[in-house]
Amino acid sequence: FLMASEHLFIPALLLLILGNGAFKPNVSTQVGALYRDGDHRRDGAFTIFYMGINLGALLAPFVCGTLGQEVGWHWGFAAAGVGMAAGLVVYLWGARFLAPEVLPAQRAKEAEPAQPLTRAEWTRVIALVVLCVLNIVFWGVYEQQGNTMQLWADDNTDWRLLPGVSWNVPSSWYQSFNPIFIILFAPVLDRYWRWQAKRGKEPSSVSKMAIGCLLLGVSFFVMIAGAKAIGGGRGSVWWLVWTTLILTIGELYLSPIGLSLVVKVSPPRIVSMMMGMWFLSSFFGNYLSGYIGIYYETMSKEGFFFLLAMLGLFAGGCIWAFNRPLKRGIAAGGPSPDVAPG
Repeated sequence: FLMASEHLFIPALLLLILGNGAFKPNVSTQVGALYRDGDHRRDGAFTIFYMGINLGALLAPFVCGTLGQEVGWHWGFAAAGVGMAAGLVVYLWGARFLAPEVLPAQRAKEAEPAQPLTRAEWTRVIALVVLCVLNIVFWGVYEQQGNTMQLWADDNTDWRLLPGVSWNVPSSWYQSFNPIFIILFAPVLDRYWRWQAKRGKEPSSVSKMAIGCLLLGVSFFVMIAGAKAIGGGRGSVWWLVWTTLILTIGELYLSPIGLSLVVKVSPPRIVSMMMGMWFLSSFFGNYLSGYIGIYYETMSKEGFFFLLAMLGLFAGGCIWAFNRPLKRGIAAGGPSPDVAPG
């Protein structure tokens, strides 16, 4: 609601940071707490959870983006405040369905001496740190959707989608492409992974993350072709559609799987902190995204999209190359059936 006033921009950002920091790591941990250790359904659960998150991401550009561009940004940000209030009501109503809160039990143990992490637990923590570092590159490329890809949507895309109608679709609707595809394909991948699991062919969590990075890199080859075809003018929205489709499937192979992996392999007493570290890698990825975005104005569009493609392929190649040692580290101290195979 504070974002509705430009005079309160900095305090509003501070509250966004504090609220997001308190919400995202803990709600993800709550999802993981719904399943026992070793339950193979957890990857699929996080995928469905991820789909639910993106239902809001789908509606936001249609509501907030349209109000912002067509009426005024004050109205767009105020609508976001209304959405958050509605989300709070839903969360409080549904809290009874969550796993029991573990904080009281933790407080009961505070009088006991703190137990240091074992060598096996440290090995798992280090393996997660390595994945988080590689995760930075993924998000640095992925987050171009809200950066340079939105500039492409604004300046190089023809949004007159209906023949004979002069009204242009607001370019902010591009931000709904990704959540639409997540909602469509998250259940498909969930069923596909279950089908693979029944046949003993489901990739390990680390392998899935490598596939996600590789698909991210491949997606930008579509934009390279689009940049060559369009030149400096405006072209079809389908370039954005196909790029986002491939990119989104890559995201589904990495992001919810990473959330699930953190819950599966983190020592239980520091799982929320490790989830916070996972999201910290997203912070550095967003910072990297801004740094990479500088070159959008100085490089040719084909060259810039080729850079993004190579970064995605590089991250995927590194995860794939470290697949075996990472799996050994993650499985240290007793491999989980849904982590070690593949």
